Amino acid sequence: MSETIFIGSADGRPQGLRLDKANRHGLVAGATGTGKTITLQGLVEGFSKAGVPTFVADVKGDLAGLAMPGSPTHKLHEPFTKRAAKIGYEDYAYEAFPVQFWDLFGQQGHPIRTTVTEMGPLLLSRLMNLSDTQEGVLTIAFHLADEEGLALLDLDDLQALLSHVGERRKELTLDYGNVSTASIGAIQRDLLQLRSQGGDLFFGEPALSLHDFIGTDEEGRGLVNILAADKLMASHRLYATFLLWLLSELFETLPEVGDPDKPRLVFFFDEAHLLFEDAPRALLEKVEQVVRLIRSKGVGVYFITQNPIDIPDDVAGQLGNRVQHALRAFTPRDQRAVKAAAETFRENPAIKVEDVITELKVGEALVSTLDEDGAPTPVERTLVKPPRSRAGVLSKEERAAVIASDAIGSRYDEVVDRVSAEELLAERAERAAKRAAREAEDAEAEKRKAKDARTSSQTSSRKRMSDTDHIINTVRRTITGKIGREIGKTILRGILGSMSKGGRLGLVSEEEREDRTSKDKPVKKRRGRIRWGQGSESGD
Repeated sequence: MSETIFIGSADGRPQGLRLDKANRHGLVAGATGTGKTITLQGLVEGFSKAGVPTFVADVKGDLAGLAMPGSPTHKLHEPFTKRAAKIGYEDYAYEAFPVQFWDLFGQQGHPIRTTVTEMGPLLLSRLMNLSDTQEGVLTIAFHLADEEGLALLDLDDLQALLSHVGERRKELTLDYGNVSTASIGAIQRDLLQLRSQGGDLFFGEPALSLHDFIGTDEEGRGLVNILAADKLMASHRLYATFLLWLLSELFETLPEVGDPDKPRLVFFFDEAHLLFEDAPRALLEKVEQVVRLIRSKGVGVYFITQNPIDIPDDVAGQLGNRVQHALRAFTPRDQRAVKAAAETFRENPAIKVEDVITELKVGEALVSTLDEDGAPTPVERTLVKPPRSRAGVLSKEERAAVIASDAIGSRYDEVVDRVSAEELLAERAERAAKRAAREAEDAEAEKRKAKDARTSSQTSSRKRMSDTDHIINTVRRTITGKIGREIGKTILRGILGSMSKGGRLGLVSEEEREDRTSKDKPVKKRRGRIRWGQGSESGD
């Protein structure tokens, strides 16, 4: 027979949760102040004593009391003692449990980190509330990082990658679709907002090893992992995304085990409505898929919420174990919730569920769990057992002592900053800048060389032209001088000849003309006598 976790008693009939059906998931619902936290605390204690590790988000800080035993001086000591006696909780005694404190901000527990790559584009888009177009650009960025071997560890890496994508947007648009600067800018602004909410503390290394969640102490009790979520609730989108990431990591990491005798890990998701609030359809489908399939990994998932209608129908249909505390029917929505909750239980002729839900006292609940055949048991009005551990918060000193003495030690305390996308892209950009500078210098040198060559050529050309011009000018002057002189002489001779023939324009005497005539020209014959010159003597 399977071991059973005692939940409480219904008129002397013990109500419990079978460990071999605990991985079929569950729901703990009820209005504020009806006893959900005490029920949750009792379930965690029962799993731990059975050797099953658990993970639970501590929204109000009072689940931290699991690390300390209850006390007779506590104000609830007497009511709890009376309740234990009334339900036949015979071995009720105060006891502390092996607690490990975690905190995304590293203040109230060991830091929890993951890498941007492990988170993935879908959950990051949910975390930053991106549009479909922006999610597409982010997906392209992740694909590029995979192709080029760029490790995305923290938000600095993602920011550097997005800048790189912006620089190559024209090339990437041709390969993968439109990558606009507007979308990249919007994602960068959302990253800045995520940083302001402390999201940058969540991304980095050393990343969480899920095997640190799954284990037992030296007494064989399952480890109780408590996430300090009081501050985290201020960033409810980060809170919901982190828990969904954790579920996804468990699903992808753990091997298939089918239906074990008891779960390997039980996961309690407090304030579960935050997971589904304004969630896109793709995200809801992922949650449904994980919840449906993670059962075969030996993981049970229990949602804790005020109103059962906060859980989508596709997910609620996977929750076989149910504990329903009182609901208020003050509004039409509350009335619908009461009716919906009543219809989810297996009918019990002795109980009119729709009426009883609004009449339940603090510490009472309607309980229906799966039997050995996997069928829901008839709903029973149950008085829930009191916790063994402290029902309340821890002091800072008590919390610090627990953190210092657990098995985790300082494994996650120091941030590791190894070479990743930011450094690789910066190095690549530096090399490109140096290469561009060298190319610019080479081009400038070539320009100077070409300019010098042109200058030298022009100088030589001018020198050759100058020499040639000098020779030509010299020849020209020589020729011009000679020709000028010859022409001058010719002209002068012509002029002077004319002048001679003209008697030097009346300047030559009659005797000179006669003398030249007699010397240069023969005279005409005259009857037997030749006259050789004028004024010469005659002879025979």
